Order: sequence, then structure tokens, then C-alpha cells
Amino acid sequence: MELILKEDVVGLGYKNDIVEVKSGYGRNYLIPTGKAVIASESARKMLAEELKQRAHKLEKIKNDALALAEKMNGVSLTIPTKVSATGVVYGSVNSLQIADELKKLGFEIDRKRIVVKDVKAVGSYQATVNLHKEVSVEIPFEVVAEEA
Repeated sequence: MELILKEDVVGLGYKNDIVEVKSGYGRNYLIPTGKAVIASESARKMLAEELKQRAHKLEKIKNDALALAEKMNGVSLTIPTKVSATGVVYGSVNSLQIADELKKLGFEIDRKRIVVKDVKAVGSYQATVNLHKEVSVEIPFEVVAEEA
């Protein structure tokens, strides 16, 4: 089943992409929640016209994302968290903590745009911040024991 995405869907595609999905996923989740519409001929024509009109605006959004990526290029984070005596993190470090640390540095990034692997121990890791569908930044961060 071919669908046109109305908003970004993690792991599937970005807004206005035409994607191929299993019919159950499309009918039972994407279409009822308003995340996608069926890619009929008329919907494709409307999408083409909309993209043509929005090309200039999309270029500006991409340039803004590139500028933000340049600012974020040298950023490195330290995330204090509660750990056990063996260095294992209670819970895990996720995108919410990384978004909070970036906010402290003046970068207002939605946590949904941050991709981080499962962090369960003290050490150095990488997080990927997806600023635009063509622009992403690798942010190194270190998980350290919180002072008692």
C-alpha cells in the first residue's frame, strides 16, 4: 500500500514522502491517526503542486538546519546520573536527558529528533540529532556518576 506521509514518522519517512507500507499498518494506524493519506492519483498531483509552492520555504528550513548543525558541531555533553557501585546506571540515559543538557547550552531541540542507543553504564557515547531529513549531527556525550 502506497501512502503519502503528512508528518515525520520515525523509522518510516519524512513529511510528504511517498512510502510503501503493509496495508494493516496503513489502514489501522497511519491513516486513522492522520499521519498519512492514500497515495491516489489526485493526492499525488496535490502533493506535487504543494511541493512546487513550498520549494523556497523548504530551502530556507534546510539552510537554518545547516546553520544550527554548524553551531552544534563542537558541542560535547556530560550527563550526571545515579549509578551503582559497579558503574551501572539506574534506569537508562535517554533522549530526554540529552535534550535537557542541550537546552542548558541554548539549543532548543525536540527530544523526538534525538536518537540514542541504549545507555546503561558509565562511559562515552554518541547521540544523533536529526535536524532535517538531509542534516544530522553526531553529539558525543559522557555519562558520569552523580555527586552524592
